[in-house]
Amino acid sequence: MSVGQLAAIVAAVAFVILVVLLAIPLLKLGRTLDEATIAIRKAHEGTEPLLSDAGVTLTTVNTQLERVDGVTASAQAVAANTKALTTLFTATLGGPLVKVAALSYGLRKAQQARQLKAASKESKRSRRA
Repeated sequence: MSVGQLAAIVAAVAFVILVVLLAIPLLKLGRTLDEATIAIRKAHEGTEPLLSDAGVTLTTVNTQLERVDGVTASAQAVAANTKALTTLFTATLGGPLVKVAALSYGLRKAQQARQLKAASKESKRSRRA
């Protein structure tokens, strides 16, 4: 064998070693991609029931929100009716009640003043005697 043939054999062996060394990571990468594909497929299969359940949940929540809207509207109507009733009560009875309260206050003050005046007269009479 000549030196050229020997160099060709060494180069061929080095090329084969290089190819084998590059093939190992490529095979591992292929297995990793297969596992990733299987995981994605399983995740896809697992999310379909979740999404359908989420749709059912959203439908139920929308139904409950419609009920809450009805309750809120009823509460708003009750509040408006209460306000109207209060306004009506104040307009019809508020003025006369204030007048009656003022009259009773005035009468009470007049009675107290009269009693005070009578008491002072009694004390003057008892001092004179």
